[in-house]
Amino acid sequence: MARHARQVGGPALRALSFHDRAKMLKALAEAVMARKEELYELSYQSGATRQDAWIDIEGGAGTLFSYASKGRRELPNARLLIDGDPEVLGKTGVFIGQHVWTPLQGLALHINAFNFPVWGMLEKLGPTLLAGVPAIVKPASATGYVAEQALRIMIEAAVLPPGALQFIAGGVGDLFEHLTGQDVVSFTGSAVTAAKLKGHPVVLAEGVRFLAEQDSLNASILGPDAGPDTPEFDLFIKEVAKEMTVKAGQKCTAIRRALVPAAWLDAVQDALVARLSKVVVGDPRDETVRMGALVSQAQRDDVRAKVAELAKGRPHRPWRSRSRRGQGRGRRGRRLPRADPAAHRYALERRRRTRRRSLWAGGDADALPGPGRRHRARQPRHGLAGRLPVHP
Repeated sequence: MARHARQVGGPALRALSFHDRAKMLKALAEAVMARKEELYELSYQSGATRQDAWIDIEGGAGTLFSYASKGRRELPNARLLIDGDPEVLGKTGVFIGQHVWTPLQGLALHINAFNFPVWGMLEKLGPTLLAGVPAIVKPASATGYVAEQALRIMIEAAVLPPGALQFIAGGVGDLFEHLTGQDVVSFTGSAVTAAKLKGHPVVLAEGVRFLAEQDSLNASILGPDAGPDTPEFDLFIKEVAKEMTVKAGQKCTAIRRALVPAAWLDAVQDALVARLSKVVVGDPRDETVRMGALVSQAQRDDVRAKVAELAKGRPHRPWRSRSRRGQGRGRRGRRLPRADPAAHRYALERRRRTRRRSLWAGGDADALPGPGRRHRARQPRHGLAGRLPVHP
């Protein structure tokens, strides 16, 4: 695959101008939009409602349209991008230097997440193909069938040069062993997996460019002056509930924390339970359903395990959501107790120590940066993005 991308796909793409590649992106976006119903039907199998899938499918096509427009408006109709003015390097003017941007002579390996199989793939393909670099796409297995159909649609549009786009279903095999300094790896997923891949001996030895979008930490924060019966309070409840239910909470930008002043904790808790109890859960094909299932049984089991850990040793109150199954009987959920700050700090530190051990220990020795050496893992740095409801 790597040889085919470098020897066939790369030269074919580099022979095109920026405007030619931009027109190609527009044609790919139009092909996806023309056959979008095929992708919607497959997305239902992942538990996504039509609104959930709209973000993924039509949002992904919109990303390609955007890059196509920027390519034609902001880049020259040429194969090189001039960077700045010529620099005179001698007194006589005989020696002159000019910086230019040219495509890499390698490939782009895209390792994508499960939650946005179409948009997550197209947001990377847009700039990659516009730059004249062939791509190998490896989607997450849980929703790989949706990504595969989207890619099939683009291939059947017959606008891509041979070798410009390839697809991996399943593991990447020994592909990392064949990467060079002219290649790029673009990864979306967990910080743990990103650290392992970034520490691969070939990535380190060859200086492979490695880009990672990993483990975002987001929060919704309610201000102390935004109490019940204020527009800000209502907006906070609405947005937190939306974060929990859109794509069943499976978004990289979904909040992990809702930070609330102690004075409003009871009011927020009751309002959220009341709002979530009205959410209709069921078959995502049903237009009245607002939340479908998690993407896989593995995700379901992981969520159950985490809920059980949070509820361990603490009382909880059950509540039911509305469901299209049966006569008004909802799905049973748990209303978890409030977190104890001291216990939370202890659990956070324990997870950090566990993660630190798991990064560089165990059976993944081939991913370590150096043979037979022990390395102390560095904690990835995260930013905390807070959403502050503001009344316009």
